[in-house]
Amino acid sequence: MSQPLIRRRTYLPYFLELIAKVIARMLYRVRASGVDNIPSNGGVLLIANHISYVDVIVLQLVCPRPIRFVGHQGLTRNAFFNWVFEVSGSIPISAEQPAQGMRAAIKCLRAGEVVCLCPEGHISRTGQLMEIQRGFEVMARQADVPVVAAAHDGLWGSIFSFAGNKYLWKSPRLLPTHVFIAFGRPTPPDKVSTAWARHELLDLGERAFQERPVLKRHLGREIVRALTKHPGRLQVIDRTVGRRELTCAQLYAAASALSRRLRATVPERRVGIVLPPGAGAFIANLAVISAGKVPVNLNFTTARASLEASFKIGGISTVLSADLVKAKLPNFPWPERTLDLKAEIEACGGKRALLPWLLAAWLLPNQWCADLLGLPKRGDREEAGLLFTSGSSGEPKGVVLTHRNILANCAQISSLSILPDTCTLLGCLPIFHSFGFTVTLWYPMLRGCKVATVPSPLDTRKIIDGIREEQATVLIGAPTFIRPILKKAQPGELRTLDLVVTGAEKLPEDLARGFMEQFHLDIMQGYGLTETTPAANINQPHPPVVVSTNEPQLGKYPGAVGRMMPGMTARVVHPETWEVLPHTQTGMVLFRGANVFEGYLDDPDKTRAAFRDGWFITGDLGRFDDHGFLFIEGRLSRFSKIGGEMVPHGTLENKIIEVFDLDQSQGYTVVVMGVPDPVKGEALVLLTTLELAAEALREKLLGAGLPGLWVPKVVSRVEKIPVLGTGKLDLKGCRELAVAAMKA
Repeated sequence: MSQPLIRRRTYLPYFLELIAKVIARMLYRVRASGVDNIPSNGGVLLIANHISYVDVIVLQLVCPRPIRFVGHQGLTRNAFFNWVFEVSGSIPISAEQPAQGMRAAIKCLRAGEVVCLCPEGHISRTGQLMEIQRGFEVMARQADVPVVAAAHDGLWGSIFSFAGNKYLWKSPRLLPTHVFIAFGRPTPPDKVSTAWARHELLDLGERAFQERPVLKRHLGREIVRALTKHPGRLQVIDRTVGRRELTCAQLYAAASALSRRLRATVPERRVGIVLPPGAGAFIANLAVISAGKVPVNLNFTTARASLEASFKIGGISTVLSADLVKAKLPNFPWPERTLDLKAEIEACGGKRALLPWLLAAWLLPNQWCADLLGLPKRGDREEAGLLFTSGSSGEPKGVVLTHRNILANCAQISSLSILPDTCTLLGCLPIFHSFGFTVTLWYPMLRGCKVATVPSPLDTRKIIDGIREEQATVLIGAPTFIRPILKKAQPGELRTLDLVVTGAEKLPEDLARGFMEQFHLDIMQGYGLTETTPAANINQPHPPVVVSTNEPQLGKYPGAVGRMMPGMTARVVHPETWEVLPHTQTGMVLFRGANVFEGYLDDPDKTRAAFRDGWFITGDLGRFDDHGFLFIEGRLSRFSKIGGEMVPHGTLENKIIEVFDLDQSQGYTVVVMGVPDPVKGEALVLLTTLELAAEALREKLLGAGLPGLWVPKVVSRVEKIPVLGTGKLDLKGCRELAVAAMKA
């Protein structure tokens, strides 16, 4: 007797199963790992993330056994979904009265079936993992069956997900959707918990995200394809000198002509770039990567010794800049081969040389435009960019960012609701800043956002004028750069802003409160490091409440830096023993994900020190709440161990600001540093730009309930608190001042 063409795996009637599978395989390309982890017989509780109405379909496509799904009972009020529940044998369950649905699920598990439950309880409307409910624990223990976790990636953004803050009514994807599902190992019912489920689903989600086909592609090719797909779209508004507009076609043409020249005249693999945010920086970076080379945006605000070390580490002997920039940086160690960007484009043939590329952008398919530049289809783990850490606490390290890293982080940011292709971004962060490099340079070209650039994040008036005149909707910057806007901007000047995102340092409460009171804008705090390309967490506005469930979901949380980006996972460990701690307990935060770099350039020792068992050591202390939000408590280097007690510098600084009611609007006024002390191991030194008496400081802090160990031993008045060009504290400079004050 002949076998059916498609083996039955569902509880659907045979003809419906056949039709459903044929349609599903036309719409989705589903791959999986760990399918063998599903026991071949006996009851199994399958738990999975829930971001789409078609989760159940893709899970069943790869599962070798029929799955009985547990779904929201409210859906059965719709005639179509009620019919689907009936023909598929799904189990309806209500959050208000879950007992009946749980009893039905337990009965099926005891009968030896595979039952699938989404422990979040509802579809995620942020694309991220929500709070895990405990119902699955009860089911597994009462039925005495193992639990298998499964995480799928690829459905967010599809027509049946809530991407774009709406279901269904959005453009469907033209190509089959690539989906990857990672299955975990079966776990006995007495070993499962909500913490276990969160770890499993995040770990498996990271594994599934790593399988995205786009991550293997070449960044330059993807940028060229995106630009030439919409050649007439306005991409960059450069407000450096006057106002200059650059369309996608013009950007492609200028970068293409320059890339040909660089390929022919520059033998080195890495090319330095010293340019402020603007059209020149866009052209230079795209030209370098299109020439098959690696762009290295250099921090021209740092010390000369640090820059010389960066040149040596990167093997850089050619720099692209501009004569005007060169004139403003007389102390920069300019190499002999320093090229003026404008002169190099003129040497290509000027506007006449750009014409063929402009015609190609308008007339040829975007794939052909990339082929004209000889751009490969695969980049993956090859170096795509080199950034140097700020050197805030030591010598600069070369952070190698791969095509995979940058494409992953851009995809992660795109999955959130904060930077759609309709937004206008005010770009003021320097390109040597990791957020400026990824989020205000590569991301807009990939996603299609318009960028209005201002050459310096310190030029507050130009930033305000740029927001008002270009009707910018998104402002991104460090709190140090954002704070002066409070004093200099009128509410009407920022009326077009929908979103302000800050990172690089902790968002002060008074700054967040001031923006809300004055401009009615809620600043979204994010978190990341150069080594995470950089975005690891970003708060976002709460997603709209859906009438069908009336279930509110959180997109942000006060004091938190947001949930993990999709495709990332984390652990909290003891900073000394490396023991894994409960995620709600404060400890060292470790990350893993496609956006996490793979190592420092030519420095295996520092690379080994940055990782532990494949996990990147952030150097920051933090904790998670049950909703998945990360709270950063401080950098480990910004704690002092005094008399066996850990004293957090940041917390102490905030308390000093509070008890003295200090005005921080003009930047840092107090910084606490730890220096070696022969008696207690470390001693605290307060650096301040104000006149603060040591006796008054002690009296105020003790009166506020702080222990005596927390009172700084030395108070030193300084002219200025050292700050880096990225907006962060210059910890190395602060430490030198503190050591000198201790010796005085």
